[in-house]
Amino acid sequence: MSKKMIVPTIILSLVLIVLYLVLVFFKAAPSSLESQKTSEQNQTTLLAKLTPSMVAPDFTLVDMDGEKHSLASYKGKPLIINFWATWCPPCRAELPSMNRAWAKLKDEGIAMVAVNVGESEDTIFAFTGDYPIDFTVLLDESGDIINKWPIKGLPTTFVLDKEGKLVYRAVGGREWDSDALLDIVRRLK
Repeated sequence: MSKKMIVPTIILSLVLIVLYLVLVFFKAAPSSLESQKTSEQNQTTLLAKLTPSMVAPDFTLVDMDGEKHSLASYKGKPLIINFWATWCPPCRAELPSMNRAWAKLKDEGIAMVAVNVGESEDTIFAFTGDYPIDFTVLLDESGDIINKWPIKGLPTTFVLDKEGKLVYRAVGGREWDSDALLDIVRRLK
């Protein structure tokens, strides 16, 4: 290559690099319309809407203090009901965010319960020493209740409306203290 061609080649190379970087930058930066679409898609993946909604199967279970709780007693307010087990890693992972969600929701007329599936009170008590749970824990030691609900694995969490109908389901762990997720629940009030 002659000396006359070196300078134009370097300039052309620099121009191409700058153009490439500009294209990459603008392609990576979403427009406000794309951001809105992404936000709407995330909202639908946070909680799956159950259509048609159905009345939640009733139950009566005891809590860690031996007090009975019926599902019917929660009618009149939205309810988040989480089915979980101590041996379930995603269940353990989402508990801190559920505690933070409960701290946000407890004074807003929204109820939250966790139904432990198939484990003894002693097992749960030992577990809560390492993983405190700030909201009501109900015991389904026999595992009978889980068989009456449309559960696909643990954790599975349902959101019920004020009439006790299953409106949303989340299979797998979530960040329950997310305002985007909690706003979906708040709209049921």
